[in-house]
Amino acid sequence: MEGFLVALAVSFGVIFVAELGDKSQLMALTFATRFKTVPVLIGITVATAVVHLASVAIGYGLGASLPTEWISLVGGVAFLGFGAWTLRGDTLTEAEKRKAEKTSKSAIVAVSVAFFLAELGDKTMLATITLATQYGWFGTWLGSTIGMVAADALAILVGRMLGRRLPEKTIKYGAAVLFAICGLWLILEAVTQLT
Repeated sequence: MEGFLVALAVSFGVIFVAELGDKSQLMALTFATRFKTVPVLIGITVATAVVHLASVAIGYGLGASLPTEWISLVGGVAFLGFGAWTLRGDTLTEAEKRKAEKTSKSAIVAVSVAFFLAELGDKTMLATITLATQYGWFGTWLGSTIGMVAADALAILVGRMLGRRLPEKTIKYGAAVLFAICGLWLILEAVTQLT
């Protein structure tokens, strides 16, 4: 039970932070201007649950077949890369914005499909794969899914309250620093195990 709770907490925290300032939050805001909030959140949850289930399957499989010290080292480098990716930032393209604004399908289906496609190969998917190599698959899957939905729900709430005037630089730099700390921690753990 303790391993499950650790996986749940770590994956929730990492994915919540990874999602801050991500284009998925911009998509969530865009969909929330067109549809009611609850169907948007249901669509996000469905897509995230499916993508992150695939992610933990990949990560858990890698974790079972590779030495953990090398996984920690690669994971640490990956997290440093995620930090740099966060600093670079994501933007919602005009095509993605138009698709979110003009869709006439049911809100849940439209949001699910858009988020599923947007998350394939995204940093949150890669972070979930990395986390699943270190922790149990179920806790990682549940925590990462809840973390992403919570971050997107927060974006919708804060976006509506502040009229979309989010302090992007503060969020971007904070998330990048947290990724760097996680990355350095994993690298230090790997070096300790290798020596």
